[in-house]
Amino acid sequence: MTYSDMAPQTLTVLNPFDLTPVDSISEQTADDIDALLEASYALFRQRDTWLPLHQRIDILEHCALLMEKRFDQLTKVAVLEGGKPLIDTRVEVVRSIDTIKSVIAALRSHHGQSMPAGLTPATEHHTAFTRTEPLGVVVAISAFNHPINLIVHQVAPAVAAGCPVIVKPAASTPLSCLAFLEILYDAGLPKDWAQAIVTSDHGLTERLATDHRVGFLSFVGSAGVGWSLRSKLTPGARCALKHGGAAPVIMTGDTDIYEVSEAILKGCFYHAGQAGESVQRIFAHTNVATRFSTQLAMKAAGLRLGNPMNPETEVGPLIHPEEVSRIHEWVTEAVNGGGQLLTGGEQLSETIYAPTVIFNPPSDCRLMTEEAFGPVVCIDPWFNTEDAVNRANALPTAFQAAVFTRDVKLAMEISNQLDASAVMINDHSAFRADWMPLAGLRQSGLGMGNVPCTLWEMTANKTIAIRTGSPVASPDIEPD
Repeated sequence: MTYSDMAPQTLTVLNPFDLTPVDSISEQTADDIDALLEASYALFRQRDTWLPLHQRIDILEHCALLMEKRFDQLTKVAVLEGGKPLIDTRVEVVRSIDTIKSVIAALRSHHGQSMPAGLTPATEHHTAFTRTEPLGVVVAISAFNHPINLIVHQVAPAVAAGCPVIVKPAASTPLSCLAFLEILYDAGLPKDWAQAIVTSDHGLTERLATDHRVGFLSFVGSAGVGWSLRSKLTPGARCALKHGGAAPVIMTGDTDIYEVSEAILKGCFYHAGQAGESVQRIFAHTNVATRFSTQLAMKAAGLRLGNPMNPETEVGPLIHPEEVSRIHEWVTEAVNGGGQLLTGGEQLSETIYAPTVIFNPPSDCRLMTEEAFGPVVCIDPWFNTEDAVNRANALPTAFQAAVFTRDVKLAMEISNQLDASAVMINDHSAFRADWMPLAGLRQSGLGMGNVPCTLWEMTANKTIAIRTGSPVASPDIEPD
């Protein structure tokens, strides 16, 4: 059976807390995807239909206003389908609106430049400048853990750049994406310029991403899938990959464990650990390791778990029941290997796992070597700084990291040695403002993910050179 022979499927979106249906959506077929790609590519090829700069700015400004008006609706949808607690989802929606405003600010300063002339005899009677143009059709493949903010980060820069964009949200959380696209349409964006593909078929997703009509792929998800897609892109297509990692935190012997425990607690268990920058491996100096582990375990045991729609809930569900089973298997492996379970280590419902703290786990267990993406943190004692840094750098992933110390000089020394694209000093590794650079190193990703960099990646620079006088013969220039 070919893709074209397959009838449309119905995707049921479940509330991860109680697994009740939230909504049902028809999935697109291969024919649907091909039609969208063809329409988007034709739109890009028709230069006289490109959206002018002032119109794109106006659309995005109106979009931000509409998001503010529909704040409660966006928040509710994201909580119901994604399971992130209400208190944190509200912050996510605020960040999404701020991201739109950052895109507008970046777009206002996103322009070409005048090029110097007369530096050689051959360029003496010339004027040259560059200007920016849309790169091509953008395909954005997103993840479930930030169902509105990730979509905004991937789609809004494409709209700003003037690129037609096709976005495929995670099959678990498509509703936030569709709600955002409706806001864009209501803000004045013609529908052909931003469209969604909803599918749970990995083959169709690969077909979408690697089509020859795609000029840029924005991918958020697992490293295995991201790097595989990159290897299959058509020649000339650009891409940005955002994967994850097992974020390391180094804590020196002079750390005030009571002062930093709240920040680290948030970094560990925000969205039940389902963030690529979550604190997963803490390398604590032997002077503080035992006391800090006890303090963190006590605080983790006191976190309020339950329905993410409850404004008092601090830790909600994992996205699927199978993720709970996987996390428990990894915890069991670490404890059976000699790690000390200080709190947690149990499944509380089909999708809720108790926040878990493990002291001194075996270095080769999966919780110390792979991204957990769950509510588990490991604390590993160290005595020698070089050893701590080596252990922190031991994995093939490298994303964000953190250092806790009162010694500024030592903080900078450790930061300089850590393999990470960002190092937080005296704050958890998941801290980030949306205008800051975001990038993965090694297997953790490719490209820079903040708004200005994404906008530049989605545009092409075109040089215009004008001869303003009689040409000067020069041995410096030969015809190609």
